[in-house]
Amino acid sequence: MERKNSPAKPAKKGQTREDRLKAALKANMGRRKTQARARSETQNDKTENDDKK
Repeated sequence: MERKNSPAKPAKKGQTREDRLKAALKANMGRRKTQARARSETQNDKTENDDKK
């Protein structure tokens, strides 16, 4: 039997390294913004609860 030498993951057509990096950066920034919003909301909730006491 013959085995064909092929890469483990074939490269997607039309997606360059820069495109992949750009997409990864955009996803990362989205996650960081979501985390920042969640942190600010929890801090606002704590200050509101402290003011009510």
